[in-house]
Amino acid sequence: MLAAELRLHDVRVLVLEKETEPVSFARVVGLHIRSIELLAMRGLLERIAGQGRRRPAAGFFAAIGKPAPEGLDSSYAYLLGIPQPVLVRLLEDHATALGAEVRRGCAVTSIDQDDEGVTVGLTDGRRLRSRYVVGCDGARSTVRKLLGIGFPGEPSRNDTLMGELEVGVPHEDVIATTSALAEPRLQLRPLGNGRHSVVVPATDVSDRAEPPTLDDVRRQLRAVAGTDFGVHSPRWLSRFGDATRLAERYRAGRVLLAGDAAHIHPPTGGQGVNLGIQDAVNLGWKLAARVHGWAPATLLDTYQAERRPVAEAVLDNTRAQQELSATGPGPRAVRRLLTELMDFNEVNRYLIEKITALGVRYDFGAGPDLLGRRLRDIDVGQGNLYRLLRRGRGLLLDRTGRLTTEGWADRVDHHADPTADLDAPAVLLRPDGYVAWLGDDQRDLDDQLSRWFGRPAA
Repeated sequence: MLAAELRLHDVRVLVLEKETEPVSFARVVGLHIRSIELLAMRGLLERIAGQGRRRPAAGFFAAIGKPAPEGLDSSYAYLLGIPQPVLVRLLEDHATALGAEVRRGCAVTSIDQDDEGVTVGLTDGRRLRSRYVVGCDGARSTVRKLLGIGFPGEPSRNDTLMGELEVGVPHEDVIATTSALAEPRLQLRPLGNGRHSVVVPATDVSDRAEPPTLDDVRRQLRAVAGTDFGVHSPRWLSRFGDATRLAERYRAGRVLLAGDAAHIHPPTGGQGVNLGIQDAVNLGWKLAARVHGWAPATLLDTYQAERRPVAEAVLDNTRAQQELSATGPGPRAVRRLLTELMDFNEVNRYLIEKITALGVRYDFGAGPDLLGRRLRDIDVGQGNLYRLLRRGRGLLLDRTGRLTTEGWADRVDHHADPTADLDAPAVLLRPDGYVAWLGDDQRDLDDQLSRWFGRPAA
C-alpha cells in the first residue's frame, strides 16, 4: 500500500520481500470501515470487494454480540472479509501497475545512513542505496532492531490457536455447546460449505515459533469445551499471543517504521491490518513531498505525531477487550455490565467507531469538530467525493466558487461545486482524506496550504 501511495507521486520505489513466494494459507482478514474508505479513495474498492464477503459492522468489541449501531457516518458501514493472499496480490498488482518494483527473496542484514541517504545490505552481499527506507517488516522487524529503537510493552501471557477447518457435527450442536460455556475466546463461526473459523485459547505452549497441528487444536477444544466437534481437514492453522508493544519512535533519520514493525497487539477486534494500511496512507504523501523537495520542514514529523497516538489507543482498547475476555468473576461481571450498556446506541456506536477508526481525530489545533477528522464520501456534482482523491493529491472542495489554490496547483486540486453536500463553505482535504481547514477566507486558506503543502510555486 505504501509503495502504491509513493508511486502516485512518481517516487521510485523498490520493495524488498524476504519470502520467495507469496503467503499461501488462506487466512481471512477483515477490512474495517476506514480502510474500506481509503481503498475507495484510490479506486481499489470495486476490485477488492468482489473478492471478499460483507458482514455487518457489529460484534467487534470483545466479541459482544450486538447489532450494528445506527448512525455510522459512512457510505461503507460494513466489514469486508477477504482472504489474506488475495488482498496481498491485489495490492501488489496495484503497486506494480503504478511502477513499483518488488524483489522477492531479499532479506535485509544491515542499514547505514548518512546525510544524503541510506545503504541497505542484503543476505547475498549486495548493497543498495536509497533516499529513504521504511521498515514494514512485521513484529520481529529487522529494520527496527538494526536502528536500535526500543519496543516496550507487555510480553505474551496467553496464546490462542486459530484456523479454518471442517466441523463434524451440526452447527446447532456447536451453538448449544459454546453458548453454555463461559469462555468468550472460544469461537466457531460458519464460513459455508461445512467449514468453520475456529478460535480456541491454548495452554502449555512450549514453543511459539512452531506452527500448531490439527492434534493441538483438537486437544485444546476438548480442554475448553469438552469436545473437539469432530474438526478435520484444516485449510490453515496458526497461533497468536497477546503481546502488546509500541515502538519508542517511528523514525530515526531517513528510516521509518510502519505497520506491525511499529506496534503489535492481540488481534481482538481485527484491527492489525487496518492500522498498517492507515499508517501507509498517512505516510505516503508526506514522504513523497520530502523526496520532491516541497514538504514543509515539519511535515514528515507529523507521521509519528499523528499515527503513534492512534496506535496507543488501539493498544489500550485491545488490552480492555482482553480483560473482558478473561474468565474470572470480576471480568465476567464487567462484561455483563458492558453488554447491558451497549444496548444504548450511543455506547455501541462509540465502541464500533473506535474499532473501525471512524473516531480518529488528529490534532490540527483549535477549530470546528470536523477539523482533523476524515470526511465521508459525500455527493459532489455528478458523482462522489472519493473519486476526486484517486490521484493522492490534496483537494479544495469549494462551495463558494471564490477561493483558489493558485501556486499549489501542482499539489492540490480545486473542485468548485455549490451543490456539494457539505456543512461548510469550503474544506481543504489532505491526500489521506482528513480535513486540514474549513472556512471561506482566502488568507487563512493560503496559510494552511503552506502548512501542509509547502511554499507556493513561483
